[in-house]
Amino acid sequence: MSPTSQPKYLSIERAMEFIGDANGVLSLLKTLQQTLSDDLPKLQELLDKGEVYAANRILHQLKGFTPVFCVDSLVELVVKVEGMSRHAETSEVRSAYDQLAPQLETLRQEVIDHLNSHSAN
Repeated sequence: MSPTSQPKYLSIERAMEFIGDANGVLSLLKTLQQTLSDDLPKLQELLDKGEVYAANRILHQLKGFTPVFCVDSLVELVVKVEGMSRHAETSEVRSAYDQLAPQLETLRQEVIDHLNSHSAN
């Protein structure tokens, strides 16, 4: 993927509308990248262990980030899976997250690519 290709899930335009300045967006993108890198493996591990309540805390945090940085389709899916993690059976939540996980990984890579192509040097 070249730096000029269009992100599928990351929306810098949306982030600029929310945050208002490019430096603020880059700063929060660094936080988002760290969060995704740290939390996605933890989230998968918790769901694999059937610890849906603990997984909900991570999903809830992701639900907070996505409206700022992501396209609507990903926001809707994160909201859906986070909601399921509050009341659905573990197997249902795990199945829904299995569909969401590749999209979150793509988002993580898009954030990394954007940060790499916009690093201050």
